[in-house]
Amino acid sequence: MESIERSLAQHPFLEGLERKYLQALAGIASPRNFKALQLVFDEGDDANEFYLIESGRMAIEMHLVGVDSLQIQTIGPGEVLGWSWLLPPYHWHFAARAVEPTTAIALDGRKLRARCEEDHDLGYEIMKRFALVVVHRLEATRRLILEGGPRAASPGTVPAHFPPRFPHGEE
Repeated sequence: MESIERSLAQHPFLEGLERKYLQALAGIASPRNFKALQLVFDEGDDANEFYLIESGRMAIEMHLVGVDSLQIQTIGPGEVLGWSWLLPPYHWHFAARAVEPTTAIALDGRKLRARCEEDHDLGYEIMKRFALVVVHRLEATRRLILEGGPRAASPGTVPAHFPPRFPHGEE
């Protein structure tokens, strides 16, 4: 338990969080490993946890009619994957897939929601941090739209980089 608490304390998302809260989070956290191209969760599924990325990269994807999936953002070490566990109806709004082998810490969203209800100070800290995650996702989506939008991923693959980069003069 000490090593997971130490990992939590070192993750940028939880930087500055009081030790008592880190200890509480350690009790609902577990290490996870994902293989390259492994689906982590799918749009519409129940959202009961979130992930603190330690190494590797994850793609956030959305499904559209006639397209296998669109990759809208990639995230990596020090970032957070998943906020749908926080607000009803607790279903994923997007899908997520490991772009490469990835390690993360999974936190049980149901248990954390219950702890936040019991301890509003903890709830406020978590809500502030997730509000910033949502703002960053919205900013990334805005940039995506301004840069020409997402590109379709071929079945079973994830584009090598995102947002898309265009050769000279092609936009």
